[in-house]
Amino acid sequence: MAEDRNTNTEEIKNQSESVKEDDEKSINDTASKDNTASAGDAEKAKDDGVENDADEGKIGRADKKKIKKLETEIADKDKKLESKEKEIKSLNDKYLRMMAEYDNFRKRSAKEKESAYADAYADAIATVLPVFDNLEKASEYSDAEAVKKGVQMTLKGVQDSFEKLGIEAFGKAGEKFDPNRHNAVMHIDDESLEEGVIVEVFQKGFAKGDKVIRYAMVKVAN
Repeated sequence: MAEDRNTNTEEIKNQSESVKEDDEKSINDTASKDNTASAGDAEKAKDDGVENDADEGKIGRADKKKIKKLETEIADKDKKLESKEKEIKSLNDKYLRMMAEYDNFRKRSAKEKESAYADAYADAIATVLPVFDNLEKASEYSDAEAVKKGVQMTLKGVQDSFEKLGIEAFGKAGEKFDPNRHNAVMHIDDESLEEGVIVEVFQKGFAKGDKVIRYAMVKVAN
C-alpha cells in the first residue's frame, strides 16, 4: 500500500513538473514572437522614416529645380525688358530729332517761301518800271502826236515786260473758241462763219505757261 501511494505521488510530481515546463516554454515562445514582431515593427518604422526622408529630399530637389528655372526665366525677361526699354528710348530720341528737324525745315521753308515771294514781287515790279517811266514822260507832252507816240512806247514797254515775265497774250478773231482760255460773252448767228469761231475780241487774255491769268472776253459764232 505504502509503495503504491509513493508511486502515485511520484507520478503526480512528474506530471506537475512536465506541465510547468510546457507552460514556461509556451510563455517563452510567446515572448519571443512578441519581441520578433516588435523588432519587425521597429525596423519597418525605421524604413518608413528613411523613405519619408528620401521623399522629402526628392521634393526639395524638385522645388530647387523649379526655383532655378523660374529665376532663369525672370532673368531672361529682365534682359528682354531692358532691351525693349533701350529700343523705345532710341526710337523716342529719333522721334524727337525728327520733330526738331521738321520744325527747323518748316521754319526754313516758310522763310525761303517768304523770301522767294518777295524776290518774285520785286522782279515783277522791276520789269514794269519802264512802263511807269514812259507814262510819266507821256503825261508831260502837250502835242497829240507826241502823246500818241508816248502811248505807243508805253504799250511796247508793257509787252516787253510781259515777255520778260513769261506772260503771253492770247485771243484773236478767227481763232477757235477754247472754253479753257476764252470766255464767250456774246454769240452771233452767221452762216458765213464756221461754228465756234471767235468773231470779235473785247478783252485779251493772258497766261503764264499753262496757268491762265485772265480769260479772253470774246464774241463767238454759233
